[in-house]
Amino acid sequence: MSALHYYIIHCMEFITEYFMEGHVNTEILAYNKSQSKSDREICSILSEEISIILPEAENKIWHRHPVWFLDGNPVAGYSKLKDCIRLLFWSGQSFEEDGLKKEGSFKAAEIRYTSAEEINRKDLKRWLKKSRDIQWDYKNIVKRKGKLLRLK
Repeated sequence: MSALHYYIIHCMEFITEYFMEGHVNTEILAYNKSQSKSDREICSILSEEISIILPEAENKIWHRHPVWFLDGNPVAGYSKLKDCIRLLFWSGQSFEEDGLKKEGSFKAAEIRYTSAEEINRKDLKRWLKKSRDIQWDYKNIVKRKGKLLRLK
């Protein structure tokens, strides 16, 4: 890698970090930095896009993973699995999207990435918009003894 190439990559990482500071919880930025280089690229893209499309969402580390919440309800997040980064939409099964796979016994759906090049930003933006518009009430699932109600 040439010195110029290294410098450009370093500048891009600095600009991304500078832009995200204040928009993304510092614990999430630390989580992203703790990943391997390829996983860090995936996490950085995901945290950027989620924060841009859902600027009103609270974001924090929840159960050791980055998660974005709307009115206290988890809508999107990602986690490191053994061989990939998993992007999860809590209400994703209701999005009716072929690119997302059913996850668990409730309404969640996921997509897994092993490289940043696999991320289709157009799809990601569409899914994030749907995560705002289509929500199941995970916030009160314990109170309702495991029963989910549709919010939107």
